[in-house]
Amino acid sequence: MSREKKQSFMGGVTVMAVSTVFVKICGALYKIPLNNILGDEGATHFMSAYYIYALLLTISTAGLPLALSKLISEANATGRRTQMRRCLNAAMAIFVALGTLGSAIMLVFTEQLAALMKNPLAYWPIKCLGISVICVSVMCAYRGFAQGRQNMVPTAASQFIEAFTKLVVGLPLAWWLIRSGQPLEVGAAGAIVGVSAGIVLAMLYMTWEYRKHRGPIMWGTDRAQSYGTITRRLLALAIPITIGQSGMSLFNMLDQSIIMGQLQEALGYTNREAASLYGQFNFSNTLYNLPSSFLPAVAVSLVPAVTVAVARKDHREVNKVVTTSFRLIAMLAIPAGVGLSVLAGPILLMLYPAQRETAIAATYHLQLLGVASIFVCIMLLTNSIMQAHGKVRLPIYTMLAGGALKVGINYVLVANPDINIKGAPIGTLVCYGLIALLNLIVVSRLLEKKPNYPAIFAKPVIASAVMGAAAWASHGLFSRFLHGGYMKESLCTLLAVGVAVVIYLILVIALRMITREDLKMVPHGNKLARLLHIR
Repeated sequence: MSREKKQSFMGGVTVMAVSTVFVKICGALYKIPLNNILGDEGATHFMSAYYIYALLLTISTAGLPLALSKLISEANATGRRTQMRRCLNAAMAIFVALGTLGSAIMLVFTEQLAALMKNPLAYWPIKCLGISVICVSVMCAYRGFAQGRQNMVPTAASQFIEAFTKLVVGLPLAWWLIRSGQPLEVGAAGAIVGVSAGIVLAMLYMTWEYRKHRGPIMWGTDRAQSYGTITRRLLALAIPITIGQSGMSLFNMLDQSIIMGQLQEALGYTNREAASLYGQFNFSNTLYNLPSSFLPAVAVSLVPAVTVAVARKDHREVNKVVTTSFRLIAMLAIPAGVGLSVLAGPILLMLYPAQRETAIAATYHLQLLGVASIFVCIMLLTNSIMQAHGKVRLPIYTMLAGGALKVGINYVLVANPDINIKGAPIGTLVCYGLIALLNLIVVSRLLEKKPNYPAIFAKPVIASAVMGAAAWASHGLFSRFLHGGYMKESLCTLLAVGVAVVIYLILVIALRMITREDLKMVPHGNKLARLLHIR
């Protein structure tokens, strides 16, 4: 065992969750002002580049960190340090090769990629993001190694560096470029320079962290597998995961291309008009993605923990970790999605005062996407459970079913002049609803003891419904007394959110949605249980 204290499953979740909170604060301070600066059209140019980057990045890194984490956790459990070193070296070679290819595609074929997205104005944003693919690939190799040893601190620190640098570099640069009279696409490119700078610094940190601690970790006398065997094992695990996750990234990229194409070709909008309409959908996406952004905090700890328990045939531990994960996600994702849906308009108007018309237009999108975010969280969690059990192909099939349905719905609905861009969130909601349902069925059949889904989800659904009603009613009540300006409207929204949070926390305790056993897995959980009188 290493000198570092091995973190428990919930300890790893806690580290990642705390980091994720800071990262999301930085992300909100970056993306919300950025949308106010760029507007709906500029946001589309930004996302055109980001969708391409996300696809190439997913191909380069999606499955390999999890595969590496799985192999490292197996070797670490038996003290096989030479095996750990060889796993990392084999994975790094693959990471570098794929990352180099991804960066080359973005830097060399920039114009063709922009045309593929039906948005030629995204040329410079795509170009500025190109170098990031290779840097993220190297960084993810070290992250996968650390996570396999159930040490989440380096990953958490690198995520914070990435997010903070993006904030302090990208946002001021975008503001300065727009203020200097540059077009929106150049401002979007400036914002992306901050993203690339953050990734480079985070990669350098992970490299330093690994080199600092590799001595006592990596050298052993055990007989390791050959590099060829390890590479085959890595690819056997990584390729299905990569196909599954890159498939969804591909569907997202195709989604924008189809929507932009239908708006221009079927409905006759110009490129800038179509970008403006699609930007309304993107404005709601920023908040819609917020609940699911906390899932990696669970997933990176869940996969190694379940992998070790499965290897030891400890079915009781598997069920315990999986059930706790389900309960945690249900308690967080359902109220978050309901809150976003119920208070969609007030939240958007509070966050985007400089883009009031766009915020009003985006309200419809967020009302549907708030519900969809719940299904996204369930999908991501169940994908991790299947991957930890070695069933890496199953998420591919469910993703293909949902993604194909999404593309088909958007192709038909967006071309309808009476529906227009409002078809986009409908396709998203139906897509993730179907995937979540299929995944829950698969997981139920995988586990030795089937999860009691009604018991897991019923109380959070009831509590969230009461919370949503209270949020809606309290906002209406506050609006009667506080109206007539941005500050008063924002205060109404914040007060309504506060009421919702308090009521939900009361219901969590009153309905006994969390147990003392759950809290024991959290640092200082016993003290918290006594404080809240949880038995």
